[in-house]
Amino acid sequence: MSAHPLAPAWLERPVDANALAPQLWPASARRGGERGELEIGGVRASRLAADYGTPLYVVDEADARARARRIRHALEAATSRVGSSGVVYYAGKAFLSTAVAQWMAAEGLNIDTASGGELAVALAAGIDPSRIGLHGNNKSDRELEQAVRSGVGAIVLDAVEEIDRVAEVARRHGRVQPVRLRINSGVHAHTHEYLATAREDQKFGVPLAHAEAAVARIREHVGVLEFLGLHSHIGSQILVADGFLEAARRLLDVHARLLESGPVPQLNLGGGFGIAYTASDDPADIGVLLDRLVDTIAEVCGELQIPIPTIAIEPGRSIIGPAGVTLYEVGTIKDVEVQTDDGDGAVRRYVSVDGGMSDNARPALYGADYAVRLASRRSDAEPVLVRIAGKHCESGDIVVDADYLPADVHRGDLVAVPATGAYCFSLSSSYNYLTRPAVVAVARGEARLIVRAESVAELLRRDVGATEATEVLRPEGSRYS
Repeated sequence: MSAHPLAPAWLERPVDANALAPQLWPASARRGGERGELEIGGVRASRLAADYGTPLYVVDEADARARARRIRHALEAATSRVGSSGVVYYAGKAFLSTAVAQWMAAEGLNIDTASGGELAVALAAGIDPSRIGLHGNNKSDRELEQAVRSGVGAIVLDAVEEIDRVAEVARRHGRVQPVRLRINSGVHAHTHEYLATAREDQKFGVPLAHAEAAVARIREHVGVLEFLGLHSHIGSQILVADGFLEAARRLLDVHARLLESGPVPQLNLGGGFGIAYTASDDPADIGVLLDRLVDTIAEVCGELQIPIPTIAIEPGRSIIGPAGVTLYEVGTIKDVEVQTDDGDGAVRRYVSVDGGMSDNARPALYGADYAVRLASRRSDAEPVLVRIAGKHCESGDIVVDADYLPADVHRGDLVAVPATGAYCFSLSSSYNYLTRPAVVAVARGEARLIVRAESVAELLRRDVGATEATEVLRPEGSRYS
């Protein structure tokens, strides 16, 4: 079958528009029942929509936990092979709730937080503070107090000025505070410009050339600060290993010199491991990537004649991203005539849904591509190119730029967008006063609410001038009530 003239070059016209590409969906995703309805964790899409409304974030608990477990086992096996050890922090910024934090802790992961709010969620989940790390390029005094007082296992220092600030708080609380120093390695990760976090012109970290002076200053605070080691994070949604390997080499050169004046027990290389968002994406296998990373570290340490440190990483997206699916209800459908580059005309079908950039900002922020499938049924109708549009007052409010759905898609159908577990809930907003969706965990045929949906009444309660919630014409019990 020939491709649609408006389809991007990477998008192939499917033989079956009902098929679920396994690399995009949770392991439990399948079609079942007489209608061929999408099921996740053994729960039908129509049941989820009826019980919790749409849009709806759905997270396969077993899938998320299995991915966390696999990464931990892969790092432990790789580091054990070279005579070292490994620690995995789950990067909460990808998606954090008390339930998710508890899943990660149960699978042996620590929790990485990037703000006082994220730290509060991890503590509310009952996570041992010694297993929590705190990041942030502009930590407030209140956040540092919160972190030191609660006893977090690591504060990642992002600037030289933070050294004395953290030391002062630790001294006041009578604590020895473990710290890492975030280094801007200068490695240019192959990712979107906004997701590359180790370039020279960057708000994050201390330049590599200043690392030794900064560590000397940390070590001046004897009995107050404990230096754990260097930290690097080169970016996000990285599909190849090269950047991680180069960052490790650069940091180990400094690491070796730091060993001459004191212990450096750990090396933290951050996260950023990419996932597949479309069938054309081909991310490096995380197990293979970690083997290469650990082997490179061992090789460089051998050349430098230094011990192999404990290796820490901070995956988030690669754990929770593929475990998440967003359900939407279809509304307006519109065929738009578009002139192609060769002067011919072609039709693009816009399928509008009841959410958009308020529940998935990534397409608008980064031009991110996603896939879509019919969820409430299967269909033998021929595949047609569609663009899934949100309902916000923005022409850039696009959820899925290009994919194929059966031609008979109609108002009231449910559609599902896979690989939305990471950075969708986290970046959600109430733009246009759309309310933020619920998050539901599914497992073994059961669904469990883990984050309640926001309501218009809740939004209005924040408006000092609103004396009472306005009547909203939506079914009782919906997310708008």
